[in-house]
Amino acid sequence: MSALRIALADDQALVRAGLRALLERQGVEIAFEADDGQALLDRLQDTPVDVVLSDIRMPGVDGIAALERLRERGDRTPVLLLTTFDDSELLLRATEAGAQGFLLKDAAPEDLHEAIVRVAGGDTLLQPVSTEPVRARYRYHADDAPRALFSEREVSVLRLMAGGYSNKEIARAMFLAEGTVKNYVSVILEKLDTRDRTRAVLKAITLRVI
Repeated sequence: MSALRIALADDQALVRAGLRALLERQGVEIAFEADDGQALLDRLQDTPVDVVLSDIRMPGVDGIAALERLRERGDRTPVLLLTTFDDSELLLRATEAGAQGFLLKDAAPEDLHEAIVRVAGGDTLLQPVSTEPVRARYRYHADDAPRALFSEREVSVLRLMAGGYSNKEIARAMFLAEGTVKNYVSVILEKLDTRDRTRAVLKAITLRVI
């Protein structure tokens, strides 16, 4: 399998150098570096990559603004945003803009590599972000409360959904048939009155289901 090619965007040169050294040791190819969102957008025009690894906070065009512009021009390259717990209030905005995941800046090297591989493979990673600011900012009205209580098994499925696991991976982790997991997911979406997994997870966090 050929090495994954990524674009690396961060306004701090030392951070980029450290990430480059770390990722190259793990067999990841750095196609290019950018020091802000605009430079990232310009380079992506003529240099396709498998994953964009970008800081959220950058002067000028930040990581989320760059992501929004990327999606507006039809570029679906998976984007993994580097964040700190202070950034977690941006979870919903970044997710709606089309981010595939978030990773804490102090994550272990193996977690960074796994996140890049999983995002490149189509997974979504929401789990590393602190949930409290999300709850504080995105409060749902009383009529948005779950239609019914959640069973312990449904909460377990929801937590794995929050980690970006596919139905097949959830089935493997919980020793269930994939069809059974699909049924659980359908029930969860119904109880939360949502159509997609991402919003279900965000709503479950806000309502303290998980």
